[in-house]
Amino acid sequence: MADNIKTYDVVVIGAGAAGLFFAAEAGKRGKRVLALDHAEKLGEKIRISGGGRCNFTNLHTKPENFLSQNPKFAISALRGFTPQDFVKRVDAAGIAWHEKKLGGLFCDDTAKDIIELLIKGCHDAGVTIHAGVTVGALTKDANSFRLLTNEGTVMADKVVIATGGKSIPKIGATGFGYKIAEEFGLGIVEPRPALVPLTFDGELKEMTSDLSGVSVEASVTADPEHTMSRTKKKKPTAFRDGFLFTHRGLSGPSILQISSYWREGGAVAVDLSPANDVFEALKERRAAGGRTTFPVALAETLPKRLATQLCAQNKWSGNLADWSDKKLRAAADQIHHWKVTPAGSEGYRTAEVTLGGVNTDDLNSKTMEAKSVPGLFFIGEVVDVTGWLGGYNFQWAWASAYAAAQAI
Repeated sequence: MADNIKTYDVVVIGAGAAGLFFAAEAGKRGKRVLALDHAEKLGEKIRISGGGRCNFTNLHTKPENFLSQNPKFAISALRGFTPQDFVKRVDAAGIAWHEKKLGGLFCDDTAKDIIELLIKGCHDAGVTIHAGVTVGALTKDANSFRLLTNEGTVMADKVVIATGGKSIPKIGATGFGYKIAEEFGLGIVEPRPALVPLTFDGELKEMTSDLSGVSVEASVTADPEHTMSRTKKKKPTAFRDGFLFTHRGLSGPSILQISSYWREGGAVAVDLSPANDVFEALKERRAAGGRTTFPVALAETLPKRLATQLCAQNKWSGNLADWSDKKLRAAADQIHHWKVTPAGSEGYRTAEVTLGGVNTDDLNSKTMEAKSVPGLFFIGEVVDVTGWLGGYNFQWAWASAYAAAQAI
């Protein structure tokens, strides 16, 4: 049986964004690298990202765009490999791209271009990739790691865990990386769905269901009392972007962003018209023609279905001429400070990423190596570093993988 054992310098478990990028970089350094993935088809999360065009980085990436119990942990890796560094790789591969908004970069054609870039990088560096391989156990003796897989036993000097989080289980996401970390005595910051739509029950669910499909630009904040333990900020974080009513609750970029900060029991405050002062708009409309009804006037500022719903709920009616400044301001304040308490989220089924993960206190921030287990590394989403929506999580994948590869 010993003759069937294969030996490598490095085995990376998980051949997604971080795993493949790491493998190629380590291979370039002359290491014998084996990349394993339990999925038959590699890069599925990359393929579906960015609406199929892969939001592969963000030009404005900085540590403040990431959530972690240790906000400083990501600094070293992010400085060591920047968005511009990855763009150079994309340009060298001849992949056309564009900046959509807020610094997010997307492929002009398809996310498959990024998958092909990563796989070609591995092939060019002599990396061996095996798909459809499950790792049953990982152990370590004094000199090396032993992996028991469905294809046999593999030995390696070093092992890199790049298995991601639990988000989108239908494409194969599992908590395998957390299990390995715990087996080797590393801590886990409780994982939870992030960048995920929020759900409601009761009357609020009826309202969002009735308004399903209605979208606005909104500014959204979460109750700071329910976020302080993670963000360590006294001021609530606000996101201004698209906002969408769904049959189950709320979605859109602004909601996905705030979901990473929101906690059960906390409220979400929404400014439904951040670009316009609703009080001033209604006041001017009243001066121009007071016989206009309040619902008609409000529908000139907000989508008609939303205006009609808000008017019905709050019993706003009558001609504008009969509305005093005080009454107009009170209505405007409700629109600018609409406060709701979600019942929950749609969970890992639709979450774009997983918040939490391997505790950064147990990792070296410069190398991603476990402090207590020499030769064992954790990179990408499996680590307790979670980026905002807009390419930040891909940049963390590239940066953390690059940092680990330089230390191999």
